[in-house]
Amino acid sequence: MSKQPIDPFRHINIVLNPNGTLNRLRHIPSTAPSSDPTLPVLTKDITINQQNNTWLRLFLPRIALSPNPKKLPLIVFFHGSGFIVTSAASTMFHDFCAAMSAAVPAVVASVEYRLAPEHRLPAAYDDAAEALEFIRDSSEEEEWLTKHADMSNCYLMGSSAGATIAYFAGLRATDTASDLSPLKIRGLILRQVFFGGTQRSKSEVRLENDEVLPLCVTDLLWELALPVGVDRDHEYCNPRAEKWVGKMGKMRELGWRVLVSGNGGDPVIDREKDLVLLLEEKGVVVVSDFDEEGCHGVEFGDESKANQLIQVVKRFVS
Repeated sequence: MSKQPIDPFRHINIVLNPNGTLNRLRHIPSTAPSSDPTLPVLTKDITINQQNNTWLRLFLPRIALSPNPKKLPLIVFFHGSGFIVTSAASTMFHDFCAAMSAAVPAVVASVEYRLAPEHRLPAAYDDAAEALEFIRDSSEEEEWLTKHADMSNCYLMGSSAGATIAYFAGLRATDTASDLSPLKIRGLILRQVFFGGTQRSKSEVRLENDEVLPLCVTDLLWELALPVGVDRDHEYCNPRAEKWVGKMGKMRELGWRVLVSGNGGDPVIDREKDLVLLLEEKGVVVVSDFDEEGCHGVEFGDESKANQLIQVVKRFVS
């Protein structure tokens, strides 16, 4: 008996309305920020752009409040979920950022960006660039950033589509690195970075009917996120687009390092490995972290995988 074809809309639990908006039907738990002094990590939200409803969720490990603390690395984090669902307040991302903030330790700034298809790309990439400018311009009132974060030791990090945002935000920032001072980006941390292309990769074909991220779902996500009428070889999707390849040399000149982390059970693993090759060809220092076991987003359901990833990040930024 043949399997029923996967309905990508039902898989994500969304309905596309005639006016191009989405009904997002899946309940995704969220967590409010808390300044409870008994917690190992304090959190609070600060507005970036009220009109666009973009903001930062800041994570400050309590160790930063000890007498004569040293400034901590700053990790600017972008959540995943295909550009179209979830939030910086979603519990799975909140909990991961809190655990990472405590273990590294680091100040983490998780970015709330606009979602597609109501706001198609490059909206999320624009929001990422604006977030970096906002952090650069932080006033003395925002002491979690100005007092506790080492602005000269900043990393852009993301998971899945969030890693794609971190990557393209980083490439953009190679043109404006001096303008971001005192914020100084040291590298990128790309976890299961979500890229696409019209040519199928071997892992996409092998895992076409993957339970977590089947190929029809990746196609739908890009269809909803990209500008209307373009294909997956567009510069917002394919890292081999000519516009971006030329900027990789600037990463090398700036001395950036790039951590690329992925899992063998993830349909986009081959695109991640291709990125490693591409960066190495351009002379960029790359640290690879590939685990043959694990699916897309495995760290959000497996605490041991989350801790394993956090230790990789800790070594990378220390």
